[in-house]
Order: sequence, then C-alpha cells, then structure tokens
Amino acid sequence: MEALAEQFPLDIHWRSFELRPAGSPPISEGYKQQILAARPRFSAAMREELGVEINSGPFGIDSRPALVGAKMAEAHDRGDAYHSAVFEAYWQHGEDISNREVLRDIAAQTGLPLDQFEAALNNEAYQNAVTFDVEQAHAAGITGVPALVFEEKYLVVGAHPTPALANMIQKVKALEADTGLKS
Repeated sequence: MEALAEQFPLDIHWRSFELRPAGSPPISEGYKQQILAARPRFSAAMREELGVEINSGPFGIDSRPALVGAKMAEAHDRGDAYHSAVFEAYWQHGEDISNREVLRDIAAQTGLPLDQFEAALNNEAYQNAVTFDVEQAHAAGITGVPALVFEEKYLVVGAHPTPALANMIQKVKALEADTGLKS
C-alpha cells in the first residue's frame, strides 16, 4: 500500500475481517496442513517481489482483539500507525496478535493512551464496529483477505504485486473517466 500511495492519491479505509470468527467450525487437519505447507512459497514470493522477509505469527489465532484495537486507534487518528505495527508484529516478528500484552506494546509504540486502549478492548461500541465490518464484508461476498475495494465497487481479492494493483487503479480511473463516474 505504501508503494501505491507513492504513485496515486489514495484514501484508504481499513475494515475489519475475521477469517474464522468465534463459533466457526474447526479447520480440518488436512486443510490446516495445506495452508501451512503454502507458507514457504508465500514467504519466498514476498521476499522476491517486495523484498520483505516474512516470519508469520501463529496460525489460527483470534484476531478480534487486534481488530477492536484498530477501531480505537482509528478513533484516535492513529489507525495507519497501528495497522502497520500489527502487520509488522505478526508478519515480520512472528508475534501472537491475539495476545493482549503484544497489543498493549503496539498501542504504546503507536502513541495510544494505554489505559484507554485496554478499556477499548472490552468496549461494546468498538466490538460492534468490528462485527458490522465483518457482516458488511460477508454481504459483499468477501470470503478472504486481503481484499481491496476500489471506489467502493471494484473488488480485488488476494495478494497481488504492486504493479498489478497499480494497473487495476489505472483501469478503474480510466473506466470511471469513460463513464463519467466518480474517479
């Protein structure tokens, strides 16, 4: 996203999404092994395409506390910093972002008031905001992450190299210019 923001004026709105919300049936052992087996290929692709070393956190954790923390961070104009710190903690440092101590450290790192952050993790309004985002994503047919929605109507699912996303942005701009829609 940082590379795209250097090329295009972007107005990014993060939305919550849970791959496995509370109450989901357990993942079969075969599917879990398939996902874990794909991790080395994913890591190699990220290293080759983006120059990023991946050291992902534990599989199958509950991301909801991190998502609730994001809602609080966004309310304090620290959303971008918080999202970046959570991604770095999970994908580069292998940390468990369901762990409240890890989230507390991220909150401190991003300049959030710790007493308010800890209270926010149990705040019903923030919980409801996460639930609303998840329900909206499911209603829109989103079933996985990453998922990017351009101009609130063009969906791109999955990890794509920066040039492919830049191409998508250019196509959306051209399409909307041709049809007279918002660009």
